[in-house]
Amino acid sequence: MITVETKVNVPVEKVWNYWTDPKHIIHWNNASDDWYTPWAENDLRVGGKFTSRMEARDGSFGFDFGGVYDEVKTNRQIAYTMEDGRKVKVTFESDGNSTAVTETFDPEMQNSTELQRQGWQAILNNFKTYAEASEKGQTIHFTITIGAKPEKVYQIMLGEKTYNEWTAEFNPTSRFEGSWEKGAKILFIGTDQDGVEGGMVSRIKENIPNRFVSIEHLGILQNGEEKTTGPEVESWAGALENYSFAEKNENTILIVDLKTQHELDEKYKSYFLETWPKALNKLKAICEQ
Repeated sequence: MITVETKVNVPVEKVWNYWTDPKHIIHWNNASDDWYTPWAENDLRVGGKFTSRMEARDGSFGFDFGGVYDEVKTNRQIAYTMEDGRKVKVTFESDGNSTAVTETFDPEMQNSTELQRQGWQAILNNFKTYAEASEKGQTIHFTITIGAKPEKVYQIMLGEKTYNEWTAEFNPTSRFEGSWEKGAKILFIGTDQDGVEGGMVSRIKENIPNRFVSIEHLGILQNGEEKTTGPEVESWAGALENYSFAEKNENTILIVDLKTQHELDEKYKSYFLETWPKALNKLKAICEQ
């Protein structure tokens, strides 16, 4: 048996939720940044099945990881059997505002014990980072299935002639200025009812065509002036807007995550929760024409 462990500075009830809810699993279930989990399914009960799709961001490789639950004790312990018959046990030990998470698993025969330990520990460390960061900031998550290949969704979503069609749900004058190339500066602009331009000052942190796009917001555009410092930009500085594209059964699973380092004002949060689904449904309709 191989054992990996970590201490998460989050209460056990929240740790359990971050570990078992698919909307959280997709954010931490990778050992390095060049891998990601586009989708996950979890039937959390004895006899229930779970599956996570793990893929390289460059599309070079991917596989499903799954199993069947043998034991589920809420906030305490999970045991399951992987598809190849190996056993895994995960325990959660509460210590007030922190939780010790320990995984014990049967090794496979293809890779060395140390390599397997390093891989599982890396994922566990990523879970710790995600759980602790989620307590400090905020993540707003959206998923939609679109009846088109990732290549088409990617082109329409970011295309100069089509971007403003689906983002019109945010603002009828919505547009971008700049480039989607990695490292490039980009402005997201809209005009308010008084004819004043505003928006976001951003840069493209990552762009892997048809797979993944990460936008880092640096500040705001106000009355035509770019502002990257000051109290009015604190909520947005360092925020990430990530798009992940994954193909499943000839469709595209599009995942959108808005991650901020601070809690969003309730007004902004309500606006995004109401408007993003409308915009994604508009994108879906355009892609499926």
